[in-house]
Amino acid sequence: MTGLGEDGHIRTVEDLESLYGAVAPPSVIKEVDHIHRVYRPFIEAAPFAILATAGPKGLDATPRGDPAGFVHIEDANTLILPDRRGNNRIDSLRNIIADPRVALLFIVPGIGETLRVNGTAEILANPDHLTRFAMAGQLPKSILRITVKSVFFQCSRAVIRAGLWKQESIVARESLPSAGAILRTLSQAAIDGDAYDRALPQRLVDTLY
Repeated sequence: MTGLGEDGHIRTVEDLESLYGAVAPPSVIKEVDHIHRVYRPFIEAAPFAILATAGPKGLDATPRGDPAGFVHIEDANTLILPDRRGNNRIDSLRNIIADPRVALLFIVPGIGETLRVNGTAEILANPDHLTRFAMAGQLPKSILRITVKSVFFQCSRAVIRAGLWKQESIVARESLPSAGAILRTLSQAAIDGDAYDRALPQRLVDTLY
């Protein structure tokens, strides 16, 4: 097969390109180096994004969510992402300290297309910056100021194949291990999983921001 080594491994870009073929012109045209006016509405409508980073200990992809438009468009080349209360692992932030490159995947409920943004980030914790992004009376611990390098939309094939927005695709929560069950198992019962699960709903309400 063209582009395939004898052992089935692809080891060069040339082999990879030979296997997949030429890039369609629209897939090239859609990429721009700033937040174009046709891409701005996707960011403003998105209540959820995935933040990808890289650091000395490897890669990280983490969910980020708030009311739609929570990623603020400062200008055509700058995004502001508030960092809300979490588990204090701060994996993404540790990575950014070492390597400022980031990627964002914006997801809008009900929409097949997603928006991809690549750039570099810096972490700011100046009170003047934080007060702009207060929610429920709480300030974020920090914000990411992201300098945009490239922006393009991803077609809806993956979302369609996944049936992501179909009602019948919704999975019942009880069909998967609960947070408490996971912690009980991984801690070899040192953590009381049932107690954890009972307390979790109210804890989420109390610590959302």
